[in-house]
Amino acid sequence: MPSLLEDLRSALLTSAAPVLTGDQDFGPLGTSPATTLVPAAVLVPIVRAPEPRLLLTTRTANLRNHAGQVAFPGGRIDPEDDGPVAAALREAREEIGLDPAHVELLGIADRYQTGTGYSVHPVVGSIAPDLEFRPNPHEVADVFEVPLDFALDPRNHLLREAEWKGRLRRYYVIEWQDRTIWGATAGMLVNLSARLR
Repeated sequence: MPSLLEDLRSALLTSAAPVLTGDQDFGPLGTSPATTLVPAAVLVPIVRAPEPRLLLTTRTANLRNHAGQVAFPGGRIDPEDDGPVAAALREAREEIGLDPAHVELLGIADRYQTGTGYSVHPVVGSIAPDLEFRPNPHEVADVFEVPLDFALDPRNHLLREAEWKGRLRRYYVIEWQDRTIWGATAGMLVNLSARLR
């Protein structure tokens, strides 16, 4: 296994305060602190290769939430799921056709609270480089890969500002070729990167 994946596995075993706890770190979200967060999980799939690659999806434009955004496969934790790992693997199977048997669990990264009311558990796992995916056409427009070292390099974590719900919001962006990784997905990668430092 490439050393970056071994380093990541070791880093996920340590207890460290995350750089970001969620979108609210950039200012008030306009929601009450008493708002109940919906438990969710995403799979952070890393393709095992001499130079490991991060697998990401582009969500379809017709979705109610996060349409057209770059994301990890994932969603809410259902009552029948046996925790975040089971939910992340189920969602990855539903969204991109990834068989859970092909995922080697590396660990669970820092929870991330989204501005849309989710408390997301990032489940990090590695997968073989020769897998074929079957994206669900109702949820996933595209599946693509980004070099893991690029995605985790702090020099590529750019802070941007935009107006959201009448407020100026700050958020992280990672630009890769013609792709823009931003928001919660970029925030989770910023946290993952910090664990390696």
